[in-house]
Amino acid sequence: MQHGVGGGDAGRWQPGPGPSAPPQPPIPPAQGWPGSPPPQSPHQPPHQPHQQQQSSYPSQPVPAVPEPTGHIPLPPAVAGTGGAVLAVLLIGPAGAGKTTVARHWASTRPVATAHVSLDDVREWVCSGFADPQAGWNEHSEAQYRLARRTCGFAARNYLANGISCILDDAVFPDRPVVGLGGWKRHVGPNLLPVVLLPGLEIVLERNAARSGNRRLSDEEVARIHGRMAGWYGSGLPIIDNSHLDVEGTAHALDEALARALAAPGGW
Repeated sequence: MQHGVGGGDAGRWQPGPGPSAPPQPPIPPAQGWPGSPPPQSPHQPPHQPHQQQQSSYPSQPVPAVPEPTGHIPLPPAVAGTGGAVLAVLLIGPAGAGKTTVARHWASTRPVATAHVSLDDVREWVCSGFADPQAGWNEHSEAQYRLARRTCGFAARNYLANGISCILDDAVFPDRPVVGLGGWKRHVGPNLLPVVLLPGLEIVLERNAARSGNRRLSDEEVARIHGRMAGWYGSGLPIIDNSHLDVEGTAHALDEALARALAAPGGW
C-alpha cells in the first residue's frame, strides 16, 4: 500500500476562496428617515452650506416692524362740517321743524354740540309769561329780547369752551326788532344762519299736531309763512324740507354749512 507524499492532512483537498460576489447597491433609507451622507473623496473638502456672495454696495436698512398695540385706526373724516366749532341759527316759520332738526343735527355730530331753542328759554318764565299768541306788546317783546340775550350768552359760553351751538328761532326778514342783526350782536359775527322753509300745507299739517301754547291758528301760521318768503333773495341758504325727513333735513343743513365754511367770504 502506498501512502501519499506528506503527512497529516497535506494530501486532503481543501476548498479555496471562490469568486467574490458582485457589490450590492446600498439600500435606500425608508421614507421619513435620514440616510447616510454620501461618501466623500479623501481630497474633497467637507460640504459647506451655500453662502450668498456679499455685494460691495451698502445694504439698505430694513424698516422696523411696529409692534402691535391694539390701536384701531379711526375711519376717514366724513364730508360736511366735520369737527368744526360752529355757531348756527336755524330760522323758519312755526311747523318748519326747526327744533327737531336742530336737536337731531346737534346729537349726530362727531364733536360736542349744544342745542338752545329760543321758545324753550322764553318758557322759563313761569308766572307772568307773556304769551305772544295773546298779542305782541311791550311785555312779550321785552321777554323775547331777554330770551335772545340769554341764548346768546349761552352760545358764547359754549363756543368759548370749544363746544358748537345751534339755536332756532322764527326770525322775520322784515322786522329788525326780531331780526338777524340782534342775533349776530348777541352771539357774534361768525353766526351762520340757515332758513328752513317747507310748503304751507306742510307747516299747517305739522302745526295741527301740536298742543298747548305751541299750536297757532291756521291764519297765524299762514301769515308767518308768507312773511318768511322774504328770505328768498337774501343770500341765505334756504332748505325746502317738504319731502325730507328729519335725518335728510339735518344732512342738507350740514352740507349747507360746509359750503359756507368753504366759501372765502361765507354767504
